[in-house]
Amino acid sequence: MTPSTPTPDPQSVSTSVTRSAIFIVATLNEGAASRAAVRAWCADVANLARAVGKRVPSGNLSCVVGFSSDAWDRLFGDPRPAELHPFREFGSGERVALATPGDLLLHIRADQTDLCFELATQLMNRLEGAVTTVDEVHGFRNFDMRAMIGFVDGTENPSGNEAVHFTVIGADEDPEFAGGSYVLVQKYLHDMKGWNALNVEAQERIIGRTKLQDIELDADVKPSCSHSSLTTLTDADGDEVKILRDNMPFGRPGSGEFGTYFIGYARSPAPIEQMLENMFVGRPPGNYDRLLDYSRAVTGSLFFVPSQPLLEALAEREPGLAGAVDTNLNDQPESEPAAAPGAQGSLAIGSLKGAPRYE
Repeated sequence: MTPSTPTPDPQSVSTSVTRSAIFIVATLNEGAASRAAVRAWCADVANLARAVGKRVPSGNLSCVVGFSSDAWDRLFGDPRPAELHPFREFGSGERVALATPGDLLLHIRADQTDLCFELATQLMNRLEGAVTTVDEVHGFRNFDMRAMIGFVDGTENPSGNEAVHFTVIGADEDPEFAGGSYVLVQKYLHDMKGWNALNVEAQERIIGRTKLQDIELDADVKPSCSHSSLTTLTDADGDEVKILRDNMPFGRPGSGEFGTYFIGYARSPAPIEQMLENMFVGRPPGNYDRLLDYSRAVTGSLFFVPSQPLLEALAEREPGLAGAVDTNLNDQPESEPAAAPGAQGSLAIGSLKGAPRYE
């Protein structure tokens, strides 16, 4: 794969994994006042993160903001990111990567829970009345980067310049949106009783890695339906295609809820969607990810993450033909947004006409 040349100042996509995170997905409320409030808020995000983070400089506080396809049309109109589209569902029956509502994503990270909580509070206060929260998850780092099911998560994550290469849109790809990224999120709930009833060897064959040492199983032992087999992609030149995951465990032991919040960043949604197709449909079809016998996706959304300069500039942008024009803060009827085009590591979580195919 030929590296692209990204522009500087992406949002904090490739920040190191922290000890705590808060994920908030919200929908945009109706009316011109709500749209105007969200646009104005775009200019406040960086300042609020800086103000809260200054209180504990060693806390590594950061925030990433993303917008869905429908939200982009309603808030900002044309031009729009080239590959932004609604979340595509994969699978059937009880094994489905389903799409759920979500216009706005906040991914807040820090090494202290109080920093995440304070920034989430400040950001959502500014959005009061403009959005409705539909999902909120508070994640935590579990021992030595272990997922809820006991295996190390994110072993094959790219880092440094490689992380930038795989996650940040280059100036030669989508010039108006260079420095941006795509992010796909899903909330998985685990059948921990069923999972823990398996012996370690059976679990290792499902994941494709050893549980204690986090070593990939030999090719002659690792099943083709293992999680790591189905989420490892190569391009036409045989080079591995990676995404950046910042998954977090979450749960409520008193309610018997144990889960993993999957969040994957990439400079195109295509490789993440291919992973989902491999997992839920199978490669070949029917050879699906056996981890899904114990893990169920209950949410799914795709967002575009603008670069930091673009995020701040969006505060002054109003939609043209792709949505209602906001001339004041009084509610006005909204036109329907234009239809959107066509509907690795240890725990990374499709193929579409015209999209790249990966093996």
